[in-house]
Amino acid sequence: MMKTYHGSCHCGVVTFEADIDLSQGTIRCNCTICTKVRFWPAIIKPDAFRLKSGEDDLTLYQFLTKTDKHLFCRHCGVRSFGIGRSPRWGDFYAVNLSCLDDVTPEELVNAPITYLDGKNDKWETPPAETRHL
Repeated sequence: MMKTYHGSCHCGVVTFEADIDLSQGTIRCNCTICTKVRFWPAIIKPDAFRLKSGEDDLTLYQFLTKTDKHLFCRHCGVRSFGIGRSPRWGDFYAVNLSCLDDVTPEELVNAPITYLDGKNDKWETPPAETRHL
């Protein structure tokens, strides 16, 4: 079921709204950046995301192809969302589920997870081990 969630970084400077249907799934990836920051996103279309505050307080980090925009709050360091483009999703926003202020534990527990093997560039196949993700 589609629901509008409200989210923020830790210090509350960056706030947003996102229309997400958690029953459509979430992702966990074993690539170097997702693993290091423990990023657990829902992927949504750009028009389903609305940044409410803190645009000037976001810092951009990019690497390798510099396609994806890894954004974080310059005050508290939290990554509330990222922006990217992929063959699978086209243009997308990756909303960090840990930053949703009004999501319930039950909604998170029931959200399906698709595991991605980004570490080995095998994006269509899950990694052999996922328990640590």
